[in-house]
Amino acid sequence: MALYEVVREIENSCSRNQMRDVFFDEIETDDPLEAVRSLLKDETDPVLTVQEHDGESLTVYAEASGMTQRFLFTRI
Repeated sequence: MALYEVVREIENSCSRNQMRDVFFDEIETDDPLEAVRSLLKDETDPVLTVQEHDGESLTVYAEASGMTQRFLFTRI
């Protein structure tokens, strides 16, 4: 299993608030997509899009419940 540092950004759609909620975590997984699915287990049919970078990191965009979240996985 690979160990990743994960940065999770949740867009804040509240009016007059330009900030994002940002969380940092370490996750050990062989499948980053499955890790995102488990984090979003309460969402109905999230749409996941993957953007691979350099073989050591990838970004997963998740759209669910009218909100977009970004998960940046960087191998440690």
